[in-house]
Amino acid sequence: MSLTQATSNHPIRTLASAALATLFVSGASLKPVLAMGTDNPPPADDSGGKKKKKGNSAIEQQEQQLAQEKFLRDYRAARELILSGDYKGGIAAMHALGHDEHPDVANYIGYANRKLGNYDDSKFWYDKALAADESHVRTWSYYGMWHMEQGNRLKAQDFLAKVNALCGNTSCEEYRQLKAVIDGKASY
Repeated sequence: MSLTQATSNHPIRTLASAALATLFVSGASLKPVLAMGTDNPPPADDSGGKKKKKGNSAIEQQEQQLAQEKFLRDYRAARELILSGDYKGGIAAMHALGHDEHPDVANYIGYANRKLGNYDDSKFWYDKALAADESHVRTWSYYGMWHMEQGNRLKAQDFLAKVNALCGNTSCEEYRQLKAVIDGKASY
């Protein structure tokens, strides 16, 4: 029995095979349901809001893959600058990515501004990150920390409840970090 005969006898297999082939050929990526704010964010969309042609050539797909890899590499480098305490350098590197609308990028620009004491700028970037992805857990957590630094414990607790709802538990990193800040056991 040939592969064609085997799959034609099973419409579900045929449909699943076609879907997988389309996904593979199109270069599409699956995004997690909950964007946690990650070291490995989904790639930035370079389409500029334009619809992509259905028949992407192999060269176009390869160029897209290279652009996605460059974005991820440069994002990680910018994030590392911020996490190592070079907030101004990290902000500049995040802006240099050319994707300020990306929720992970906007979140870390907000975080770096908060660490520099630029609270208005920090609020702007947290709001921008949440406008891009209202389920961006790390932004909700960092924004809760921002509220604690502003002396608004009740608002921080509201954000903790939001993080809990998005994570579905109290053991995710973002929940634990914000909870520790609210409880006065950590500063972040």
